[in-house]
Amino acid sequence: MNRKIIALLIVLCSAAAQGAQQFPLALAADTRVTRGATTVTTTFAIHIDRVMNETFRTRVTDALKFGGYLKFLPALRALPAIGTIEFDGRTVELRYVREEPRGEGSRLVLVADQPLFFLDKTKTKAGYELTMVDLTLDAQGSGTGMMAGAARIKPTGDGGVAIDDFAVEPVKLTVRRVSAK
Repeated sequence: MNRKIIALLIVLCSAAAQGAQQFPLALAADTRVTRGATTVTTTFAIHIDRVMNETFRTRVTDALKFGGYLKFLPALRALPAIGTIEFDGRTVELRYVREEPRGEGSRLVLVADQPLFFLDKTKTKAGYELTMVDLTLDAQGSGTGMMAGAARIKPTGDGGVAIDDFAVEPVKLTVRRVSAK
């Protein structure tokens, strides 16, 4: 093959591997939650510096796959923070960020090392020690998703993570890209 064609293929493959979103990424995630007669509308601020590197992702997903949730927690918490989620004066640090390209957009799976909110005061908080967000975004950074503010996770067959259980029903999100601070 011609060297120019090979160089072009390398550039195109590396661009595709980087995913559809540009980092750092700042998002506003709007939600509306109803509990009984009370309805609350609020916005979460999500800031992602970068996706996690493959070595760290493999380390934590292997801990989850082979050691369960109790081995996953310390492995996750040992990783550097790569973003944050803010809500009502409270901030949790993202330590797991995985991007999967989807057409012109992408799916982002985010896991913070602490619960962000716990709405049901009648349930125990023990075991629900993470925040998980699952977003589907278009190329402009707009989309939808869900957030579990206090959750447990489990491994998926593709080497990722999914919600195993949650303290309260996950909230639905409408997401848009905002200017970084």
